[in-house]
Amino acid sequence: MHTYKYLIVGGGMTADAAIRGIREVDPHGSIGLISAEPHLPYKRPLLSKGLWFGKPFDQIWCGAETGQVSMFLGRTVTSLYLAGRRITDDEGTLYGFDKLLLATGGKPRHLPCGGDEIVYFRTVDDYLRLRALADTGQRFAVIGGGFIGSEIAAVLASAGKDVVMIFPGPGIGVRVFPEGLSRFVDGYYRDRGVELLSGRTVSDVVREGDILRLSILDTGSQQEQTIEADGVVAGLGIDPEIGLAEDAGLPVEHGIVVNERLQTGHPDVYAAGDVAVFQNTVLGKRMRVEHEDNALAMGRTAGRNMAGEQIPYRHLPFFYSDLFDLGYEAVGELDARLETVEDWTEPYRKGVVYYLAEGRVRGVLLWNVWGRVDAARGLIAEPGPFTCRDLAGRLR
Repeated sequence: MHTYKYLIVGGGMTADAAIRGIREVDPHGSIGLISAEPHLPYKRPLLSKGLWFGKPFDQIWCGAETGQVSMFLGRTVTSLYLAGRRITDDEGTLYGFDKLLLATGGKPRHLPCGGDEIVYFRTVDDYLRLRALADTGQRFAVIGGGFIGSEIAAVLASAGKDVVMIFPGPGIGVRVFPEGLSRFVDGYYRDRGVELLSGRTVSDVVREGDILRLSILDTGSQQEQTIEADGVVAGLGIDPEIGLAEDAGLPVEHGIVVNERLQTGHPDVYAAGDVAVFQNTVLGKRMRVEHEDNALAMGRTAGRNMAGEQIPYRHLPFFYSDLFDLGYEAVGELDARLETVEDWTEPYRKGVVYYLAEGRVRGVLLWNVWGRVDAARGLIAEPGPFTCRDLAGRLR
């Protein structure tokens, strides 16, 4: 049995940040990491951004191995025994721990059709597969109009590929963007050659020789159409990997529930990153965040706390995206169903969108406005109430 002072299940950016947090407090305690992926921890955002625009592939690696860590890659943890402080992997290997971090992330949601013909874009292997397809193919279908779908469609179109986006909603980013901004983004994508099939779902994907044939259902008229593609990639969100925690009797609620020090229902078992549900004191609600800033900040805090500190996690994460030559940073609760106040320097090209509930700012979208994330956090922390006049020019 391998025994470690600190054991981490998961091999993503959260795990890497936790290693760094541990080492800031405890330079010598033994650390073990078990990851289902065959690769060392890497920077996931580069897969849908920088690598397509000339960033060297070697820049994806986090460097976790420099933290004096025993790595067990390509292993899946199958059971967690809290009483005995040990876990078992799919090869039957036992691991003991003093402190355990569950940084298990999530698994991509799949369609009930298509099987392995669809690239569910999440890992470095998914990137390598799609890049190889892009080297030989010309026409690509992107399923999903959210965060990943919009980024992948943009990078493929920027690479000169013919792209069709298929999504059930009325527009790109419709759950996040105000209606007018979503319509603008739709037009922006069409101007760059992306075909949009909104209000539609994919009912089948089959291979016919070198071509993939997709059956598309119009959710309104119930009419079907068929399109062809050289490659199909999907970004449909993820489901948090909670099975290990749930089977061990730890509290779960669409994720692994943690307290402010990121402990689960067991004082020596922590959770962080995409899988963790935490109470955000600024917004006064439980939330689970699937973006880089949260992975890094939460992972580091978990690591430091595992090593003996007692730091409350009160960070309000931000996220960002690049869509052709548009880009944004966003912080807080972005939900198009909230009241929105739009403050544009140039309509839909540069400005700020505020998301309000009962006069209080819950979230901020900085559209082509940079360096204002901390100011947005400060605004969200203010009790308000705010009016449109109060917010005019506040952050832009």
